[in-house]
Amino acid sequence: MSDLFLNNEQKGFIKDIKEKIRQSQYNALKSVNIELINLYWEIGKSIYSKQKENWGKSIVKTLSEELQKEFPGIKGFSVSNLWYMSQFYGEYNNNAKLEPLVREISWTKNIVIMKKCKDSQMREYYILEVVP
Repeated sequence: MSDLFLNNEQKGFIKDIKEKIRQSQYNALKSVNIELINLYWEIGKSIYSKQKENWGKSIVKTLSEELQKEFPGIKGFSVSNLWYMSQFYGEYNNNAKLEPLVREISWTKNIVIMKKCKDSQMREYYILEVVP
């Protein structure tokens, strides 16, 4: 049916349904992102803790290989990304202000901010700038 044949009420109805779909898609992506960040937080916490117990660095390489074998279609378990997870946890675990905020943005944005900003105030500024 062409848009020409719809009255304003019908156009409004269709517009509302489209907006509900878009909002639902956004909410789903946001939920997935939060789960991914929480997973990376927990992995980072585990690696961070083992490094504090003086485990060698080779465990991260072994972990990466094992995770990639076990979950072949899932990206994100490279050696460098596992080290980022550890750094991510180490940087934010004692920061009550930033810890909840980092869950609001994508992993890629977290990494860029973590790499480019060396202090908490600067990180907070950029995190707040990119929070949707």
